[in-house]
Amino acid sequence: AGYLAVRAMSLSEREKVIAQIRSLCRAEAPVMAALGVSETKMGKVEHKTAKHILVADKTPGTSDIVSQVKTGDDGLTLTEMAPFGVVGSITPSTNPSETVICNSIGMIAAGNGVVFNPHPNAICTSNYAIDLVNRASLAAGGPEVLVCSMDKPTLESAGIMQSHPLVRLLVCTGGPGVVRSVLSSGKKAIGAGAGNPPVIVDDTADIKKAGKDIIDGCSFDNNLPCIAEKEVFAFRNIADELISEMQKNGAYKIT
Repeated sequence: AGYLAVRAMSLSEREKVIAQIRSLCRAEAPVMAALGVSETKMGKVEHKTAKHILVADKTPGTSDIVSQVKTGDDGLTLTEMAPFGVVGSITPSTNPSETVICNSIGMIAAGNGVVFNPHPNAICTSNYAIDLVNRASLAAGGPEVLVCSMDKPTLESAGIMQSHPLVRLLVCTGGPGVVRSVLSSGKKAIGAGAGNPPVIVDDTADIKKAGKDIIDGCSFDNNLPCIAEKEVFAFRNIADELISEMQKNGAYKIT
């Protein structure tokens, strides 16, 4: 029902809903951040708050749904973006509410329905965000239930979702196991999994800035984001200076 409702909405109607999601996400960022830390026992409230503000401000909406026209001697071709249908989305415990809201904005913009299967260790936080999306929809004149979830998501419920004939696209954020499962499901799938990003610092770098930025990045939300810096490779001739700058910014050198 959610899919049929969002598919029937015009782009401007979807954008109204998305604007309301952004507004509620900004207003309730501290609540979701505190809930996420409390439930999962991971991360920092102030950093999770910043992530929610980022999601609210920077996630692309209907501006990405652009029609294109090509003309030539033999006629005209109109290319329009069409929704997949119902999207099955598996979300992580590291960024539970942020992922729900980011996914919802993009999927609703494209006219898809969404069924979430949140990480079992972040059910309350994820479902709070899912409820926020539905509250935003209702406030903007959309359907009361725009996206949906489940009370007790499990590996089994994820498996049912992956094999369900009405689910046309799978989107998964999580560890290597669950991402591998989705990518080998036989359906079109988008997987974002464990990252191990290296930093490479050469002798042309601003070493003072590099030292600060590396520590700021790797300590953000206690290194939960898979895009956060995980290891450093440095040219030998600047390594000692870089280590010194990292230490000035809170790094510990293990001897």
